[in-house]
Amino acid sequence: EPVAKYGTLDVTFDYDSQEQKLLVTVTAVTDIPTYSRTGGSSWQVHLVLLPIKKQRAKTSIQRGPCPVFTETFKFNHVESEMIGNYAVRFRLYSVRRMKKERIVGEKIFYLTKLNLQGKMSVPVILEPSYSLSGCDSQISMSEASCSESTSSCQSLVHGSAPEILIGLLYNATTGRLSAEVIKGSHFKNLAANRPPNTYVKLTLLNSMGQEMSKCKTSIRRGQPNPVYKETFVFQVALFQLSDVTLILSVYNKRSMKRKEMIGWISLGLNSSGDDELNHWTEMKESKGQQVCRWHTLLES
Repeated sequence: EPVAKYGTLDVTFDYDSQEQKLLVTVTAVTDIPTYSRTGGSSWQVHLVLLPIKKQRAKTSIQRGPCPVFTETFKFNHVESEMIGNYAVRFRLYSVRRMKKERIVGEKIFYLTKLNLQGKMSVPVILEPSYSLSGCDSQISMSEASCSESTSSCQSLVHGSAPEILIGLLYNATTGRLSAEVIKGSHFKNLAANRPPNTYVKLTLLNSMGQEMSKCKTSIRRGQPNPVYKETFVFQVALFQLSDVTLILSVYNKRSMKRKEMIGWISLGLNSSGDDELNHWTEMKESKGQQVCRWHTLLES
C-alpha cells in the first residue's frame, strides 16, 4: 500500500538576524492528495508564527494538481537569541465553493533548523493534522469542566501572550448560545507595574455587523491570571448560527482614566483566526456539549 501523501510545500526561508525578520516564500505545492480524498481542486496555504500566533499570513487561492504561489511573507521581531523558541506552522487547505474550507495537511517547522544568515530552501512535507501530538494540536474537551492540565499545557506553549479560556455550547432545540468566560492568562497592565483590574465584554453582531446583544463580566482586581467562570446566554436561531459573530474584548479598568483594551478575539462568521473558526465549528458539531479552548488575544 503506498504511503498516503498530504502535500509537500516548496518553501524558502530568508532570515535577517540584524533586522530580526524572517521572510518565508511559499513557491508551490506538490504531492497533493486526489480529488476523491479532498473533494477540492483549489488550494490555499496558511502560515502562523508560533508560539504567540499573532503574526499570520495566507497565500492566494490557486487551482490545479500542482499549484504555484511564489508569494513571500514577512514575520517581524524574531530574535536570533530566542530562535529555538519559534516555529512556523504551515497548513494546506482545500477550498471549495459554497462549502467550508477543509484542512488537508499541516507541519510545524522549528526555526532551530534555519541558517541564521542567508536563504535556505526546504521541502516541507505535510502530515495529517490529527497526527500532531502535543499541546498545539487541537485537544478535544467536550466536558463542561475544562481540565487544568490542558489549560496549563496550552498556556506553556503559547508563552507569555495574553490568552483567554472560553467554553461554547449551542442548544439547537432552544436556540440558546452559551458562552462561558472561564479564565485569563498573562493579562498585563501596560501603564503600571502591577496586575490589572480586568473584565471581559461580549458583543454579538449580525451578518451586517450590527449589534444584537452585549454583556460583560464583573471586574477581577489585581489578577494577571483571573478566574471568571461567568456564563452568558444569547438567543440565536439555528438558521442564524452561521451568520453571527461573537466578539470578546478584555479591558483593564483604570481609576480616573479611560479603560484600556488588553486584547480581543472574534468567533463565528468573522472569526479572528483559524483557531477561533475551528472552535465555532466544533461547537456547532458537538450536539449540545460544551467545547472549551484557549485563544491568544489580538492587540487592539
